[in-house]
Amino acid sequence: MDRNSFTGLFLIMLIVFGSFYLMKPSKQEIKKEQERQHIDSLKKAGKIVTPATAAKADTSKVAVKLDSAQLKGAFGPALAGTEKFITLENKDLRLKLTTHGGRIYSVELKNFKTFDGKPLILFDGTQNSFGINLAAENKNFDTNNLYFTSATSGITVADKDSGSVTLRLNYSATQYIDYIYTLNGTGYKVGFTIKPTGLDNVVANSNTLNINWTAYLKKQEKDMELERRYSTVYYKTLDDNVDYLSENKDDQKDITDGKAQWVSFKGHFFSDVILANNGFAKTNISVAIDTSDHVNTKQMKADLQLAKSADGTFPMSFYFEPNQFHMLQAEGYSLEKQINLGPGPLKYINRFATLPVFDFLKQFNWNYGLIILALTVILKLVLSPLTYKSYLSMAKMRVLKPEMDEIKAKVGEDNPTLLQQEYLKLYKKAGVNPLGGCLPLLIQMPIVFAFFRFFPSLFELRGQSFLWMHDLSTYDAVITFTRIPVIGIDHLSLMCLLMTISTLIYTYFNNQISGATGQMKYIGYITPVIFLVTLNSYPAGLNYYYFLANMLTFLQQYLIRFMVDDKKIHAQIQENKKKPEDTKKKKSGFQARMEEMMKQKQLADTKKK
Repeated sequence: MDRNSFTGLFLIMLIVFGSFYLMKPSKQEIKKEQERQHIDSLKKAGKIVTPATAAKADTSKVAVKLDSAQLKGAFGPALAGTEKFITLENKDLRLKLTTHGGRIYSVELKNFKTFDGKPLILFDGTQNSFGINLAAENKNFDTNNLYFTSATSGITVADKDSGSVTLRLNYSATQYIDYIYTLNGTGYKVGFTIKPTGLDNVVANSNTLNINWTAYLKKQEKDMELERRYSTVYYKTLDDNVDYLSENKDDQKDITDGKAQWVSFKGHFFSDVILANNGFAKTNISVAIDTSDHVNTKQMKADLQLAKSADGTFPMSFYFEPNQFHMLQAEGYSLEKQINLGPGPLKYINRFATLPVFDFLKQFNWNYGLIILALTVILKLVLSPLTYKSYLSMAKMRVLKPEMDEIKAKVGEDNPTLLQQEYLKLYKKAGVNPLGGCLPLLIQMPIVFAFFRFFPSLFELRGQSFLWMHDLSTYDAVITFTRIPVIGIDHLSLMCLLMTISTLIYTYFNNQISGATGQMKYIGYITPVIFLVTLNSYPAGLNYYYFLANMLTFLQQYLIRFMVDDKKIHAQIQENKKKPEDTKKKKSGFQARMEEMMKQKQLADTKKK
């Protein structure tokens, strides 16, 4: 195999292994997938109970019998009561508050629906909890188990008005804790203030609150696996550092490197955020996946400690809103950073190049399928100089191939070191860079991978249809079948299939252009097959982009063929050969090192003989 073929093979392998690294399931996911069918069989037999089925099975509350001494003790009036629900809503949100625990029982985003047209409920039910731990009279109390009182049954806020609901936890007639929920006429922000009164000498450590928040995020999208893949707990410290837990496995973290200003239970397209302007003094967060649960995507938990403010209250805010970049950005506090646009340089490509172009195209109110088409055309035009350079370099190598074959026949394949040296001499005389066709493609790879992260995170594609694709944010299944274990495929995406076919055709024509033979002629067909498996469950919008990129590349190469004449290239190469060595372009440092390495290897081989 000659050096140019080896370089091409190496780059292809780099892409393949990079794809495996970015898209392969974790060992835990594979193990859980193998166990899933076994768990399902146990569930059907009634031998296992999930959190979801347990919640459905136990909807009644057990009456608590209290004696008169308990009723007169710490929080005695709140130990028993009747659960009531209070509605707080505006144009965008509908919150259901419960007097049992004083917490938010459920959250509905009124302007959105689930993939199957049902109301979009972020979380609800007894599985979720939000409470503070209190110590009084040598006893520990969890507000989740105490009953609050409220003077109202609900409130609706409209336009520019704002309204609030107060739920009170009574310690005595003059000692209590108020939970104050505030909502504006529009928006997804919920003000939340905990205000204790007369408890400084009763409750231990009254200057801080220990908050426990747990939520089971409900399934909203068509593909739960994809939804889980982009869901986890995010947090931001006061020094503007945004980080997150693992998206692929159970994970937990004690945040000790600074106060956490906010913690977000981030779903694929919607998030639940709790924020304190001055930060939480201590923070422990965790995320867990129960693959046997087909109702909830993930279970998330945060244990927080908040210090009392100067006015004696504990102010916080909730944000229940879509993961739309500019909507989160408008809220401030770097909330938009929980939208993962990719690692390292990929993030900057998407943030400062792809997203601005996408926002510009949105202004025309086109269908999102047309916006993706226009985005792809713009990208191809920007990269066209690199595409032309790559095509020209491959044409030069194709023209040189007969001479390379002569060298191979003369030197033989028994001495690969000498063969490579002769090839390098030929490249030098002809003024051809053997890497000229690969480097432009390699430069484009970060953009390819940046789009791989951009489209699945793009909220705007959710529920948007184009052609036969009903939702560009998820796969477009043309065939469904019994789930294949381990790899977890139960459908075939039509757009992914078209993308794969177009990639195979592109590989065929690319081999014709480059003159690839032998192993190199067939190795390029492996990558599209791998992509067919790995991208089958990814959003149709992503596969649609890759399909368009292939088709536009065909068009570019067809037009470039009229601009590149093999005879002129051959004549130019022959002219280069006639030039004196000192007039030729100075060899690159890489080429010089390569030649030196070849010489050293040949000397070593000679000594061995």
